[in-house]
Amino acid sequence: MLISGQAKFKKFAVWLLGGFFIFTAFYFLLTTIFAATNIDSTFRYAWNDVIGWVDFYATGNVNVSSTQLIGYASSSIGFIALDCATSPSGNVCGTSDFKVLKDGDGNLSGYAFNDNFGWLSFSGTTTLGGAYGVSVNPSTGDFSGWAWNDNVGWFSFNCSDPGAGGCSIANYKVKTSFTSTSTSGWLESSTFDTWAIGGAAMNTIMWQGTQPSGTSVKFQIASSNDLAGPWNYKGPDGSDTTYYSPSGTGVPAQINLAHHNNQRYFRYKIFLYSNPSGVKSPTVTDIIINWSP
Repeated sequence: MLISGQAKFKKFAVWLLGGFFIFTAFYFLLTTIFAATNIDSTFRYAWNDVIGWVDFYATGNVNVSSTQLIGYASSSIGFIALDCATSPSGNVCGTSDFKVLKDGDGNLSGYAFNDNFGWLSFSGTTTLGGAYGVSVNPSTGDFSGWAWNDNVGWFSFNCSDPGAGGCSIANYKVKTSFTSTSTSGWLESSTFDTWAIGGAAMNTIMWQGTQPSGTSVKFQIASSNDLAGPWNYKGPDGSDTTYYSPSGTGVPAQINLAHHNNQRYFRYKIFLYSNPSGVKSPTVTDIIINWSP
């Protein structure tokens, strides 16, 4: 759609839902079959000042998935069950329904249980230390942060965390081999005619929509003086391996005129990337390219 003689076109939004077309990156929730632990054989320990080391590897059944932790860890005062369905006593969800959950950013929540000290909380607030929580880095699999129990106190999951005592004293952390990578989707536009007989200058590209944390939206531009192309999509350096990456929704990115000047027709490709866990995606409702004769 042309808007005024200066000409910028805007607003076509694409749905993948119900009859309209909002373009959103595809993501996949992984279904994991648990055969053995995915905890690292070296980086396997959390620490508590009262009971000492908590070993997440020794039982051979602790697993991290995209949505939760299962199995049970071992300690000097007994097992710590991470999920009622996989406790040392089997499935006890009928009498006590609990689990340690993991969200799309790797943040843990919920409770584990030990017969001697009781509930171990993986996120919350205490009068002693304020807000606390444990998280799993989606890219590296490293645990960090603190869990809390009312009877024995803090559980540290990484010696590099402030207040944990320092890794030079004991280089410990819990680490899983379960990591996540972004999933992506892309769309190639139709051909747009600037109606500038002598060609136009492509100035900026901007998008509008929503961008959850950890997601990104990128573009490549192709231009030609022939309606049939060829259509060679390029990033800022003129290659097909770089991208225009606006810093956020509603923020224009400058198009490199060295590659898109005095061309009558143009197209774009849009690339959408989920967060590392593949459970959050940006949504694009408008794409605005500014050009001038």
